[in-house]
Amino acid sequence: MITPAAIVAVASSAALVILGLALILTVWRVVAGPTLPDRILALDMLTGIAIGFIAVIAVKTGFSLYIDIAISLGLVGFLATVAFARFVLSRGNIKSKPPATAANGNTQKRRAGGKKR
Repeated sequence: MITPAAIVAVASSAALVILGLALILTVWRVVAGPTLPDRILALDMLTGIAIGFIAVIAVKTGFSLYIDIAISLGLVGFLATVAFARFVLSRGNIKSKPPATAANGNTQKRRAGGKKR
């Protein structure tokens, strides 16, 4: 018969593996992110992953002080994300250029509309 402690041990180990994979993918996004908002979103995700790690370790060890640390990290992470968002908005460079094919399509429509007149 499987004991509840064994189920918690297996589930916490699986959660740590999944969080480790998420951490690797998110760090890759921070390094290779093509735009600044992508990197900011990845940093916010790193905070969430760290909170997940802390929560899983709290469940695995039974030490409840880790939950308080995870809550405070969540608050700090939220404030950091808001600060980064304000920074991006203050730069005023959040719009990207339209693709070249869309720009050509708009030009052809304008020309066609001009011929009707």
